[in-house]
Order: sequence, then structure tokens, then C-alpha cells
Amino acid sequence: MRLGALILRIVRQFWHDKRTLGLMFIAPLLVLWLVSLVFNGNAYHPHVGTVQLPAQWTAQLSRAGADVSTYDTAAAAESALKSHELDAYVAWSSGTLQVRLEGSDPSINKSVLLLLQQALSTHAAPVGGVPTSVITYLYGSADMSTFDGVGPVLIGVFAFFFVFLIAGIAFLRERTSGTLERLMATPLRRWEMVLGYVIGFGIFTTLQSAVLTAFAVYGLGLMMNGQLVLLLLVTLLLSMTALTLGTLLSSFANSEFQMMQFIPLVIVPQIFLSGLFNMDNMAVWLRWLGKMMPLSYAADALRDVMIRGRGLTDIYPDLLMLLAFSLVFMVANTISLRKYRRV
Repeated sequence: MRLGALILRIVRQFWHDKRTLGLMFIAPLLVLWLVSLVFNGNAYHPHVGTVQLPAQWTAQLSRAGADVSTYDTAAAAESALKSHELDAYVAWSSGTLQVRLEGSDPSINKSVLLLLQQALSTHAAPVGGVPTSVITYLYGSADMSTFDGVGPVLIGVFAFFFVFLIAGIAFLRERTSGTLERLMATPLRRWEMVLGYVIGFGIFTTLQSAVLTAFAVYGLGLMMNGQLVLLLLVTLLLSMTALTLGTLLSSFANSEFQMMQFIPLVIVPQIFLSGLFNMDNMAVWLRWLGKMMPLSYAADALRDVMIRGRGLTDIYPDLLMLLAFSLVFMVANTISLRKYRRV
């Protein structure tokens, strides 16, 4: 009898907690659906440029599945490579095949080289056999590991995840402990409270960003071709975005468990759409959805700094987007405080 009463109480508790029911039955379906969209996308076709390549080989590259573009000079192909229009270009010079890879993604590098090998070795007879190849890299090298390629994105993922979760739970405790209500009774304005929390938490966010980036570069030996200060700046701005978003969503949670429920809805989609997986394989609407998520801009900037060695003038659009996200979330935080007290 007592056991039955306990079971009935638990069933009633779950039945009245609609958010938990949604997390148990709907959230896994949404995440699984998102995973299917990511991994069941179209096959990737490398974007390859050709410079003075025999027509037979150009045709075979296209038949092998490459998206082929023809350029008159190597300089034009190099410019397209730097602007992400190409994954590689192939030039024919003095009887030698010059293969120039963009190099920032090891998986794409392998895909391009495998495609070239299959296309040219199988169909090289019309021009006298398999040519001698010289392979060079715009970024990275032949020794670049998969971890070097995904490491910059993982830095962003972990920085965003832990700051979001810790900031959200910490701000939630401010509410549940009554601290927030006592602060609302002071002459502080709402925007001053939000700014104070952001700066206060931001001190530890800055320290976390410094420790994370230093460990990734010096402890794990991740490829670092840019300036460390830019890496720290990107990580810091991403952490500030996670901080402001976490405090905003904490106003919709009544317990730490409910705060955890935002993970499959907020964190997981950003991981899949941040660029950790090749976005070119996905549907166009998924790529646009990824552009609405702050982690995608941070991932792009981190790769530009760590792998491509680019400077502030190249990554400032991504930094401005991260700053814009933070400001929007701060304004939303200020508005959400109205339900506690009008100031």
C-alpha cells in the first residue's frame, strides 16, 4: 500500500511537470532528427580549380565527383583558394602536376587527394601515364591531425557549454535564495544589475578563457598559426555570449534540473551546426539556421586564427556578431527583470 502511494506520487509529479515530460519524450526525438539531417546530407563534392590542365583530366575530375572551376592563371586560383571558393586547385606546369590544398580541414584534404588519385591514375593514359605530383598547402600541412582541424571548434563548444550552464545555475540560485529580490528593493536600475552580474561573472569567464586557450595551445599542442591574444579575445566574447544567454534562460527555470533541460534545446543544436561537421553536406536551410547561432561565428573565427593564421581585420565580422548577440541577450535580461519589480 505504501509502495503504491509512492509510485502514484511520482507519476502525478511527472504528469504535472510538462517541461520534464517534454524533455523525456520530445527533446530526444528533436535531437535524433537533427542528427539524421546532419549525417544523412548530400555527399560532399570537393571544389577543385584547374589551371592549364589537360582537357581529358579536367573532364575526369568532373566525372569523379569534383565541382570543377577553370582558371587562366595560378594567381587567380590562389585568390579563390584564400576566399574559400575552392578546396584545392591543380595546375599543370613543366610536366609536373602542382596540387595546392586549402588545408584547413584534414577530412577535406583527404577527400580531394583521394579523388585526384582515382581520377588521374585511372584515366591518365590519354596524356602519357600518371604524372609526378607536388602537393603544397595554403594552411596546415600533411602532418595536420584531425584533432588540429576540430580542436578550434571544440574550444568554442566547451567554453560555451560550461559558461552557459554555470552562469544559468548561479543566477538561478540568486533568485531562489532571495538575493535578487533584495537587490531589486535597492535603488539599482535593471540595466545596472544586469551589467553588474555580467562584469562579476565575466571576471571568472576571462580567467576560464585564458586557462582554456593556454591549455589547448601549450598543453595539448593544437596548431596555432595566429596571435594568442586574438584566440583569447574570441573565446572571451563567446563566453560572454554564453553568460548572457545562460542568465536570460535561467529566468524561465525554477530549479537546477529545469536549467539542465535547456541543454538539448540550446547546446546540442549549436554543436551540430557550428561547423564541427561539414556544413556543405547539409540542406541550405540548416546552413542558414547555423548562421543564427553564436557558436558558428566563434568556430569560424577560431579556425581563422588557429589554422589560417589570420588577423583582426579578417575576423572582426565574427567578433561583431558575438558582441551583438551578447548585447541582445543583455537587453532581454533587463526586460525580463520587469516581472520581479518595475524600476
